[in-house]
Amino acid sequence: MENVEYAGFWIRTGAAIIDSFILFIIIAPLLTFIYGYEYWLPEHIISGTWDVLISYVFPVLAVIIFWMYKSATPGKIGTKLTIVDAKTGGKPTTQQFIIRYLGYYVSTIPLGLGILWVAFDNRKQGWHDKMANTVVIKHNQPEPVRFEG
Repeated sequence: MENVEYAGFWIRTGAAIIDSFILFIIIAPLLTFIYGYEYWLPEHIISGTWDVLISYVFPVLAVIIFWMYKSATPGKIGTKLTIVDAKTGGKPTTQQFIIRYLGYYVSTIPLGLGILWVAFDNRKQGWHDKMANTVVIKHNQPEPVRFEG
């Protein structure tokens, strides 16, 4: 792929923070409504089926569905980043997106080294990107102005 600007560690971290905040403002009220304020006490690890569905299953599905339809999460959209196939520059397959998500676990287990790898890699790929054969690129071109009426 020529003439692309790979997204580095800090902008991708910013996108992840945006995504985490969005998920929190959706998930926290639901869990509080279902389990009460006691849910947030330190001794609660997993409080039941709804906790598993809302805290773990929903985020996985939301992220993969966003990737499938937009090639980005809301945080990446907001920071003008897109996930593309590392070889073709086209849209990755669903299988690549699933491998990429599972790769997050591989990337974070050894002290987050697979995530930090983005800062040192020539194409700014984390281990999850390498596993899925994807890269994250920047879109610096301004959106065209559209006039209605």
